[in-house]
Amino acid sequence: MATPNGTLQAVRKGLLMSQDEFARAVRDAGQQLGQPNEASKRLVQRWESGDTAAPRQLYARALERVTGMPIEALGFGVPSVAVTEDGRGGHDLDDATFSVSAGQTAPLAAPRGNFTGVWLSTYEYVSSGRDDAVFTGKHHVVLLQHGNRLTGRSLPNASLNPDSPLTLDLQIDGATVTGTWTEQTASDGYYRGARYFGALQMLAEPTGRRMAGKWVGFGKEFDVNTGPWELRLMDSATSKAVLAQYDRVPEHGRRAERLPPASEPDAG
Repeated sequence: MATPNGTLQAVRKGLLMSQDEFARAVRDAGQQLGQPNEASKRLVQRWESGDTAAPRQLYARALERVTGMPIEALGFGVPSVAVTEDGRGGHDLDDATFSVSAGQTAPLAAPRGNFTGVWLSTYEYVSSGRDDAVFTGKHHVVLLQHGNRLTGRSLPNASLNPDSPLTLDLQIDGATVTGTWTEQTASDGYYRGARYFGALQMLAEPTGRRMAGKWVGFGKEFDVNTGPWELRLMDSATSKAVLAQYDRVPEHGRRAERLPPASEPDAG
């Protein structure tokens, strides 16, 4: 028996919308996103009754636009498919299927169709020159999608140290995101303007709001270093106002943590 989605119903009522008005808003959001849909009162009823336990990606993005909430917070079954650490140094997709309609399953969906937007980039690495302490680097990065290619660059003032830009060159294949990263460190920082680069591979969650995986880079003694890297969507818009909003140091960071994902170039 289907389980009603009381969360979605509460959100709709909080917006003071009837089911008809909500369906119309979802259709309008689809038009704004460039992905027209055919949301109807009947479809909203199926979502709220639980007869349809997870919306297609076409509708998920529109629902996020209408409600201002991530799809996983709207009471659907999407969270059962997520990227998580596997306990062996890697990342896995939790489940290969998720419930779509009562008594039915569907294969893992590819992420939403466009990754353009402002993302919070977070990586970790071990500094061998400082007692193997773990450091965290954070940037606000603008990703632009061209077909199956993603190019990214950090905003000018969105790192814990100035003049330390991060660039990404990625390719999307289903839920797999693979490519390279490059970071030019600050000339007055710990790494004295050194340039670092390496490879990056991540898995994108079906909602398209998060990617998680691993970076690879070279150390000072011809060793290969690696660590976790995550991209989390902050805003799908790239307007001048949005970029200005995120052209700042990410929260929960400290200057000492703003370092490149590789061992230092020399001892010290």
